[in-house]
Amino acid sequence: MSTVTQDRRTSGPQAAAPRRAPAQLVPAAALALIAAGALAVLLPWWRDTAMISGAAGWLTGAGRITGLLAGYAAPVLLLLMARIPPLEREVGADRLARWHAYGGRWLVGLVTAHVLTIIWGYALTDGQGVLAEGVQIVFHFPDMLKAAVGMLLLLGTGAVSARAARRRLSYETWYHLHLATYLAVALAFGHQLSTGSDLGDGPGLALWYLLYGGTALLIAWFRLAVPALRDRRHRLRVAEVRQEAPGVVSVYVTGERLDELRAQAGQFFRLQFQAPGLRWAANPYSLSAPPHPRFLRFTVKALGGHSAAVARLRPGTRVRAEGPYGAFTGRVQRKRKVLLLGAGVGITPLRALFETLPGEVTLVQRARRTQDLLFVQELAAVAERRGARVHHLVGSREQVGGLGAALARLVPDLARHEVYLCGPEAMTTEAVRALRAAGVPRSRLHHESFAF
Repeated sequence: MSTVTQDRRTSGPQAAAPRRAPAQLVPAAALALIAAGALAVLLPWWRDTAMISGAAGWLTGAGRITGLLAGYAAPVLLLLMARIPPLEREVGADRLARWHAYGGRWLVGLVTAHVLTIIWGYALTDGQGVLAEGVQIVFHFPDMLKAAVGMLLLLGTGAVSARAARRRLSYETWYHLHLATYLAVALAFGHQLSTGSDLGDGPGLALWYLLYGGTALLIAWFRLAVPALRDRRHRLRVAEVRQEAPGVVSVYVTGERLDELRAQAGQFFRLQFQAPGLRWAANPYSLSAPPHPRFLRFTVKALGGHSAAVARLRPGTRVRAEGPYGAFTGRVQRKRKVLLLGAGVGITPLRALFETLPGEVTLVQRARRTQDLLFVQELAAVAERRGARVHHLVGSREQVGGLGAALARLVPDLARHEVYLCGPEAMTTEAVRALRAAGVPRSRLHHESFAF
C-alpha cells in the first residue's frame, strides 16, 4: 500500500465557505408535496364511500384505493425524471433517480394489487370465478384491453429494472426498454376516465386532466424542446479526444456561448454524440474540469459499448447535450472543511470540485494500482495553487487496511468535514458506513452514484 500526499495549505480567496439555507429543505418540501397529493387523491373515495360490508366490498374498496394511488403515482414518477431545472438543481438527479426507482417498485405493487383485488371483488359480487371475471373485465369493459397491455408493459419495465436484470444489461439497452413506461401510462389513461368512478365529472376530473396533461407538457418541453433549442444555439462539437490512462479518455467539447449554459463544477450532461453507433443514446458524463467559456471537458472510462466508442470520436463530431444536471455542487456545501473521496472514474466530478470549492479541501483518490490513478499531475498543480491536500490511496483492501482506518489516518478530524463521495457502488457503500461510524452526519454526506 502506498499513500502519496500533496499538501500546500495557504490562505486565499477560497478560505471560507458561504453560509446557505439548509440543504434538505427543498427535498423535504418536494416529498411533503407528493405525500399531500396522494392524500388528496383519496378524498373522493372517502367522500363517496358511506360504508363497506362483506368480502366483496372490502376487496373492491381496496381495488379502488390502489387504483387511485397507482394512477397518481405514474405521472409523479415521470415528473421526477422530466429534467425540471429547480428539482435537478435543488434535489439532484442522483436523488431523483433513487426516488423514481423506489416509487417505481411501489407503482408495480399498487398496479398488481389493484388488478387482483378488483377482479376478485367483482367476481364475488357477480358470483362467478376469478378467471371468468378477469376475461369479462378485460374484453368487455371500456378501454380495459389497452389498460391490460399497459399493465404488461409496466410489469416488464419493472422486471428489467430489478437489480439482477440491470447487471446483465448495458445502459443503452436498459434506457430504451425503460421508455416503454411512457406507452404504458398512456394506454392506461383512458381506462382511468371510463371506469374510474371516483374521479367524477367535476373538479376532480379536471385536476386529473391537469396532472396528466401538465406532466406531458413538462416532459415534452424539458426533455425534447429545450435540448433541441440548445443544440441549435450552442452548436457543440468535439474539439479533441485525449487519453488519460488505459481505457480512459477526456473529451473536450467546444461550442458557442457556453457561458449561457451556467454549468457548475460537479454537474453532468447527457451527451448524444452524432456518430455511428452513438447517436441514439444520451449517456450521462460528468464535467472533469470547471466549465470554461470556450470548452467543456468530460472524462470517460470504457465501461460499455457506448463509453468505449467515445475514444474513437473524431474532432468536429457534433454533440447534442442535455444539461447541466445535478446538485453535486458547491451549492450544498455548509462546512469550511471538505473531504472529496473518489475512486475510478468517480474522480471526474471531484476533480472539478477540487479546483472550485471554498474552504480547506482534502481530496482522497482510491485505486488498486498506480496506473489506475487519474489527474495526478493536475491535482498536484491545483493543490499547489490553491493550498489543499491530495492523498492517493493505492493498494488492495488488505494492503490499505480498510477504508475507515485509512481515512482516519489521513484526515484526523474527519467528523468536522463535509464529504463529497463518488465511485463504484462497493466503495461508496463501504465509505458511507465508515464515515457515519466516524461521526459524519448523514446531512453532510453528498453522494453521486453511477448506478442506473
